[in-house]
Amino acid sequence: RMDQALLLVLNELPAPGLNLAARSGSCHQCLYQFLAFVPPSNESLRKPGTASVMVDTQHPLTLLLNSSVGDRNLCKIQYHFGEFGNYSLVVKTLSTSTQTVSCDLIINEGPINSYLPILFAFLVYMGILAILFAGRLLMKIDPVRNWVYKKLNPRATDRMINSELGSPNTTDSINCDPTPQSWSTGSRQRLRSLDTFRGLSLVIMVFVNYGGGKYWFFKHESWNGLTVADLVFPWFVFIMGTSIALALGSMLRWGSSKWKVLRKILWRSFVLILLGIIVVNPNYCLGPLSWDNLRIPGVLQRLGFTYLVVAALELLFTRTDSGTWEGRFPALQDILPYWPQWIFILALETIWLCLTFLLPVPDCPRGYLGPGGIGDFGKYPNCTGGAAGYIDRLLLGEKHMYQHPSSGVTYQSTMPYDPEGILGTINSIVMAFLGLQAGKITLFYKEEPKQIMSRFIVWGIVMGIISAILTKCSKEEGFIPINKNLWSISYVTTMSCFAFILLLLIYYLVDVKKWWSGAPFLYPGMNSILVYIGHQVFANYFPFKWKMQDSQSHAEHLTQNLTATTLWVIISYILYRRRIFWKI
Repeated sequence: RMDQALLLVLNELPAPGLNLAARSGSCHQCLYQFLAFVPPSNESLRKPGTASVMVDTQHPLTLLLNSSVGDRNLCKIQYHFGEFGNYSLVVKTLSTSTQTVSCDLIINEGPINSYLPILFAFLVYMGILAILFAGRLLMKIDPVRNWVYKKLNPRATDRMINSELGSPNTTDSINCDPTPQSWSTGSRQRLRSLDTFRGLSLVIMVFVNYGGGKYWFFKHESWNGLTVADLVFPWFVFIMGTSIALALGSMLRWGSSKWKVLRKILWRSFVLILLGIIVVNPNYCLGPLSWDNLRIPGVLQRLGFTYLVVAALELLFTRTDSGTWEGRFPALQDILPYWPQWIFILALETIWLCLTFLLPVPDCPRGYLGPGGIGDFGKYPNCTGGAAGYIDRLLLGEKHMYQHPSSGVTYQSTMPYDPEGILGTINSIVMAFLGLQAGKITLFYKEEPKQIMSRFIVWGIVMGIISAILTKCSKEEGFIPINKNLWSISYVTTMSCFAFILLLLIYYLVDVKKWWSGAPFLYPGMNSILVYIGHQVFANYFPFKWKMQDSQSHAEHLTQNLTATTLWVIISYILYRRRIFWKI
């Protein structure tokens, strides 16, 4: 099968036989898992005992051979097997006097290079990009441009709406993807870097949700650590916070009352949560939706609640004037006037820390952050997620949580665990608040791109330093490891560091130098809710999915997933050209 190799074990030792066990390199402090019993050799026929097993090729494996009687360890081998490879492990005695045993690994048939489809896909997309770039250069030639305009008669698309989920003439809408009418009271130009960043996150999210070619690094990390799939959701939350700052101030400057804005915040949050529970619910695979198996947490639910808290917090303390703060430290005008917000966020984080490390969890050590199952040498099999998992099971019930957490495969945990659970929502609020800070920076220094970029750099460095301290620059050994399932504070600071730096680069290229229009990520970024819900609802419909000729091929999965993702980009472009934007 895909991501597997065949291992044939040849045992030339006499009775009693061998036990073969393995441990994945991605499984931290895990118990060895039994693979096969290898019978002893038949001395009369001079025939070795054999056993064949399938081994995982996604991560390096440690193989352990010991005697089936007495549990004596004979040899230990670390090796990274290749996909569809055929291997033999020959176990024999080198010296009868010393009973020295050798274990030799032989490659019978070489593995395939499962990463070639990624290279081919990259070259195809680079070719398409080169063609588009050449076409853009041709359009700079007056006769060519005039001929094309005469044939196509395109409609103007530069004056776009001022709300990503609003209509073209909407100027007073606040939403989770709002418009930056922020450079001046008379300017309505949209900050394209925000849409581009949002669209980039959304495109990656769609791709990994569709399967990511079934490559392990396009799936969520089993527990601690990061993969590509773990980057996009916090970036989406971050940019939501940035958009809140820009749109909220704009609405109030245009004359909307705080009560009117609050009603819109409450309505939009309610709709997002309702869509997440009713429309985008993974428990549909268990049958018709009913209260018995309704998953309550989810991506849209977390977005809706996070948006409610951060937008309400900003509404309560926002400044309607656009003048310079006249305090003692004008360089900190985007921070000091909002000290009550910072106290609130620090109080929330204190609550997360206290619950995570001080809450007693039955049959689990206090402050446990592990995956349970066979992790931690199998000591705490039912403690998946520690306090976070316990709170969800206590308040929501096991049937109303995500039933197949990413820790289930590697760590063989059996407890339901929801990565969008209650406790982790506290840190998603912190993530959105840091995005809100990025929005304030763009507001207060709207005429000073260098100030904006320098502050993005400083915030990125500060977040990076905090992450380094919390994790000790280690995947597993830090005070608080980076963990997407837990939404640990180190995960938030690390993702915020990446977000500040990435937003800086996109802002410089798109809005400052205007070397890049933001395409193609700009288009899904301006219709993000439609694309997200659409890709979930139509995931199993043609042309987004079809029956494969070889379901054990990374190439076919990658082709299908890239095609589906590209179709959503094309759909968002068509909607962009027709000025169709879904507003909540």
